[in-house]
Amino acid sequence: MEDRFCLAAEQLTRHCDIEEIYFDNTEQIEHLSRIIGQDRAIEALTFGLSIERKGYNIFISGISGTGKSSYANYIAKSFAENRKKPEDWLYVFNFSNPDTPKAIKTRGGQGENFVKEIDYLIKKLKKEIPKAFQNNEYKNKKKEIFKDTQRKQKVFAKNLNEVARKYGFIFKDTEQGFCHIPLKDGKPISQENYNNLSPEELEEVKINSQKLEMITEDWFDELKELQEELEEKLDNLDKEQGEKLVAYYVKKIANNFGDNKAIEVFLKDLKEDLIVNIKRFARTHESEGKSEALLPFLQSQTGEEFFNRYKVNLLVNNKENKYAPIVSENNPNFHNLNGTVEYRNEMGMLKTDFTQIKPGTFHLANGGYLIIQAKDLLVQPFAWDILKRTLKTGIITVEDLGKQLGYMYTTTLKPEPIPVDLKVILIGDEHLYQLLYQYDEDFRKLFKIKADFDMEMERSIQNIAKMGQFIVSHCKQICLKTFDKSAVARVIEYSSRICNSQEKLSSQFSKIVEILYEADGWAEIEKSEWVSRGHVEKAIEKKIYRNSKYEEKIDERFENGAILIEVSGNQVGQINGLTVMGTGQSLFGKPCRITVNTYKGKPGIISIQRETKNSGSIYEKGVLTLSGYLGGKYAQNKPMSLSVSISFEQNYSIIDGDSASSTELYGILSSIAEVPLKQNIAVTGSVNQKGEIQPVGGVNEKIEGFYEICKLKGLTGDQGVIIPKQNVKNLMLKEEVIKAVKTRNFFIYAINHVDEGIEILTDLPAGEKDKNGNYPKGTFNARVIEKLEKSE
Repeated sequence: MEDRFCLAAEQLTRHCDIEEIYFDNTEQIEHLSRIIGQDRAIEALTFGLSIERKGYNIFISGISGTGKSSYANYIAKSFAENRKKPEDWLYVFNFSNPDTPKAIKTRGGQGENFVKEIDYLIKKLKKEIPKAFQNNEYKNKKKEIFKDTQRKQKVFAKNLNEVARKYGFIFKDTEQGFCHIPLKDGKPISQENYNNLSPEELEEVKINSQKLEMITEDWFDELKELQEELEEKLDNLDKEQGEKLVAYYVKKIANNFGDNKAIEVFLKDLKEDLIVNIKRFARTHESEGKSEALLPFLQSQTGEEFFNRYKVNLLVNNKENKYAPIVSENNPNFHNLNGTVEYRNEMGMLKTDFTQIKPGTFHLANGGYLIIQAKDLLVQPFAWDILKRTLKTGIITVEDLGKQLGYMYTTTLKPEPIPVDLKVILIGDEHLYQLLYQYDEDFRKLFKIKADFDMEMERSIQNIAKMGQFIVSHCKQICLKTFDKSAVARVIEYSSRICNSQEKLSSQFSKIVEILYEADGWAEIEKSEWVSRGHVEKAIEKKIYRNSKYEEKIDERFENGAILIEVSGNQVGQINGLTVMGTGQSLFGKPCRITVNTYKGKPGIISIQRETKNSGSIYEKGVLTLSGYLGGKYAQNKPMSLSVSISFEQNYSIIDGDSASSTELYGILSSIAEVPLKQNIAVTGSVNQKGEIQPVGGVNEKIEGFYEICKLKGLTGDQGVIIPKQNVKNLMLKEEVIKAVKTRNFFIYAINHVDEGIEILTDLPAGEKDKNGNYPKGTFNARVIEKLEKSE
């Protein structure tokens, strides 16, 4: 009865036929030019990068290790090479509004030249202008201005004193300006004589002094105008002297950047400011000798800080770029993305200027492509918000995060925004994509392209050949030994095992690469010229061994009886289920005893795992499905007044999934019918309400796990595992298990229905209803009905 469900050894894996590999070793084929098995994702990426519309940014989804990041860089580069080099961006002083630095763009690579020319201009003016103020022509003109002013001052003083003498005073020029002094006998009175004046004479002096002040008030306004005229003439002379020099050098720069309107406007403002502040250049030599003697906190008073306004902040320099930039931001926090304004400490206060503006990756990737890991972005405060705002507005506005957090600074800047032309590629997993899509409306508008990387691909002749090319690429890239045909075949088989399918190859290339490295390492240890199948096999075995400590500890508990399990004999209401456990890189299966008790009581199934809150929702769904199956099959005519208690013995962790639902059902039916189940056969498989067996995950690990425990306890030649028939195509078992099946020391049964499993586990026919709705006597189902009727 059992043999018709048994699988042959040939069905338990899919070896890679050497004939499917058209080359003898990896030196005979070309390296891989593009990623394997991701046609859908490649098409999405190509379209997303081709369309230059707002909102057509890209989210690459898929599990880790499928090559998302490396391919994103690769395809972005292929597009970037066909785009022109982006502009350089500069920040310069805003002479009309110093708190709002101006942004200027130049052709890519020109920014550095502009910075050098402006620096040269200021250095040249600092050197040449003091010389211009020392030549004889300038000195003579300055002397003439002073002489003319002195002549006018003498005439003014003469006329003023003529008036003053009428009131008994004379004006004298002092450090505090003109002051009037009383006269006695036509001469200025001494202090001693002034003290000897009678009260009548002092009163007269006082009255005349007040009269004189009233009369000469307008005269002194004229004196102020004379002083202002002097200063204006001197300023004009200075401007005239420096203007020609400034105009000459500024014009040279303007000629080199004549096609740039923004630079033209800046140079015009610069020229006017230089002329206005020409005196500062005349004093630079005087201040240079003194500045070293000043204390650090007084050095700004020398005027050198003033000249910062004539610097140019080269924010983005694309001189070395040959095409559009590709930037991968590994730490996408607010400042790294958006740029920042740095501050310096001066006497305990934070100050800044436009030279302290630093670029972010938005600036550096402007005109090209920005690649970010979505998870890294979302954990940074305000980073997701600034990315969305930049993409929505199309501009980069540099601001300090402290401003949003409410911090205050003594000096603040509001740099002019810079327009942004940017294609953003976010990389994350499917779960993260779905969360963003469901809960963030902006995400749906800004990331309209999804490139979904698959975790597996068809195991076709073409993909096998491409896998060989993939191996070649890594062999050449990091100088691995040559892989022969047998080694490539074993890598193909390992790839199928990763995705648990005879019909698929894994797209988790990071796992494949690890085996390539380690196989190469074992070939090196053995001094082999080639990497062969044995080296790949050893790399796989040793990798499993390095991560198997936890599994071995569990095996010890099975072996010494700490974990109760029977792999022979028969028991009522007891069956061996199969579970999968994992720790880091290790994933393995182990059997678990499931016990069932049935008794008269309130109808229903009591899952001890559910009652103790040690189960997940999918497991609970599977338990409820059992009630539907039992009621539909055995309680059509009479109600089932039976209580059922199920327990996963010695399991103290959370259980989830419905892969043990068929196993639980066998235990329930065994308990009801009082028919023992074989303990030498473990079971896995989900069941629906119609009794159909459904496929499960981890089937290879489960089979191998039970086989290991049977081997520990002693192989009897009749042990095996029941699996869903749909899982046959997922079998990629170890050679040891396959050999045991081939020698009939171990069996694997594939079934479609619960009744088939009953026949294997009990050696009784399940039985089918006749036309009257009754099961034939002696069948398992007949015994279940009989026991249910007796329990009423």
